[in-house]
Amino acid sequence: MVKIAVVDYDMGNLHSACKGLENAGATPIITDSPEVIEAADAVVLPGVGSFDPAVQHLRSRHLEEPLKQVIRQGKPFLGICLGLQILFEGSEEGKELGLGIIPGKVRRFKSEPNLVIPHMGWNQLTLTQSHHFLWDKLPPSPYVYFVHSYYVDPVDPAVRAATVVHGSQTVTAAIAQDNVAAVQFHPEKSSTSGLQILSNFVNQLS
Repeated sequence: MVKIAVVDYDMGNLHSACKGLENAGATPIITDSPEVIEAADAVVLPGVGSFDPAVQHLRSRHLEEPLKQVIRQGKPFLGICLGLQILFEGSEEGKELGLGIIPGKVRRFKSEPNLVIPHMGWNQLTLTQSHHFLWDKLPPSPYVYFVHSYYVDPVDPAVRAATVVHGSQTVTAAIAQDNVAAVQFHPEKSSTSGLQILSNFVNQLS
């Protein structure tokens, strides 16, 4: 049975993410222990809320370096929502430095007439790394569920695995680089497509 460390740093509802991973046949272990994270087959970093408290909570648990270490070692890693954003160098939402795994910044949606911020609800992905394993068995432009006011802006556009359009703005919806994948949307709330994405992550571990 594949063991996946789901990082607990008081920034989100871990239950629904764990349920999706269980449905895919994995054993999720909710933990803030560096030893458990290092011993797991893969790591999932979920999160909802604001950038600065998230980074502060990770640092107060001494998890920043262990997370960087497992990524350096090539361990499969999936970030979800805020767990995507804190992989970047910093955010317009706050002042803390992010983990800096992916060069780039987290930016706020620009105001425009009739645009609702946060970007909330179902929206359609454009898959820019269409052959990435996360998208296996998905329709060409799947619908997934978003809740966010900020989006990631990577320095290297090649790390984008999917984009989404909100108003007139096309922004990054997922990134993938080496052993790291991360999504802005909530796969655990994204019905069949979201559960398939979690299954795809689990399946590449076996």
